[in-house]
Amino acid sequence: MAMGVLRALAVGLLALSSPVWAAKKVDLDYHVRLLPQSDQAEVRLTLAQGSAVRSLDFDLGDGSHYSDFKADGQWQLTPGTQVRGVWRPAADKASLTYRVRISHGRKSGSFDTRMTPTWALMRGDDLVPAAKLDQQDGIELVSRLEFELPTGWKSVETAWPRIGKNKFRIDNVSRLFDRPTGWMLAGNLGSRRTRLGETEVTVASPQGQGMRRMDVLTLLTFVWPQVQEVFPRHPSKLLIVGANDPMWRGSLAARESIYLNSRLPLVSESGTSALMRELAQVFGRINDSQRSDWISEGFAEYYAIELVRRAGGMSDERYESLQSKLAKDSQKVTTLRGEQINPAQVAKAVVLLQELDREIRLKTRNKRSLDDVLRGAMRLESVDTKEFVQLSESVIGESSKVLDTGLLQ
Repeated sequence: MAMGVLRALAVGLLALSSPVWAAKKVDLDYHVRLLPQSDQAEVRLTLAQGSAVRSLDFDLGDGSHYSDFKADGQWQLTPGTQVRGVWRPAADKASLTYRVRISHGRKSGSFDTRMTPTWALMRGDDLVPAAKLDQQDGIELVSRLEFELPTGWKSVETAWPRIGKNKFRIDNVSRLFDRPTGWMLAGNLGSRRTRLGETEVTVASPQGQGMRRMDVLTLLTFVWPQVQEVFPRHPSKLLIVGANDPMWRGSLAARESIYLNSRLPLVSESGTSALMRELAQVFGRINDSQRSDWISEGFAEYYAIELVRRAGGMSDERYESLQSKLAKDSQKVTTLRGEQINPAQVAKAVVLLQELDREIRLKTRNKRSLDDVLRGAMRLESVDTKEFVQLSESVIGESSKVLDTGLLQ
């Protein structure tokens, strides 16, 4: 009797100590087949167990890029200025398939994303649009992305960890719905790789596009110790993709990835660097809210200059002439507030941040700097102008004269 009770008690204790709360893992596979002849990708989402998900509610923008939806379960399109598509999967293994147009043109005749007979430069954010996920409790979706390449295409690059030849693991801890975001490049590519600190860096472009891959790696290697000192958070992988005209002649950061037109200089005649600016965006990941775009844009441009200067790549004379140019370019700016700000406002934001850095160093006897404000902003989910002022004043330990300005009203 006593033995029976003890055995029952032991089994009960074992049951309590075993992780009954562990989430049930359900596979979500993304399969992308690239179709250059129609400038499309065919995307298939497959849930190993459809009943794990009540619904996926996709934001399809104006709807013009997506077509040919086929679903196991229910699929409902809601038209309007913002088209939404809601998938309620069938109970067992369930798939949603659709086509998405890859090339996105601009009025100027250039392209944001592009597909040619031999390569495609695209964004994962377009392949799988943002969606609200409603899933059963106690479920964890395990997501993977696989590409099916056209005949003759050699490889594909993304910023996600590679788990097979054309296969990647998608895991975003900050999101419930793991989707493959960031820049992606497929086709006949030239790539250069290196490891900088904790980060695997890949610079890739289609062959014959004039991308200076080694120049990019050299500049990154040169500034990396400064990057590590400023930013506490380092991605495990960083992908830099580039192509020539008619791709848009600019640069743009996305998740752990950067697009850089191959004609752009790595450091411009004025002394600023598009590559460094986008690098600061990728590492900083600052989300601003309430018409405070000046914060993330200002920080990115400030550190684009500062990282090169601290690494020894900019003389005092050049730094001073760059400051004079920023002051001149921004002299007519009366406000920094807005959802999107223009280049003159960005210049003004940099001037303000430089003044704030000097004020912090002076008032804290060089114990703190703007770096501390940046790290504080990085810890917040989003930051607005009022919170930025509070954060800066907490670093200074008193009110800021620099931030007491009409520019921020």
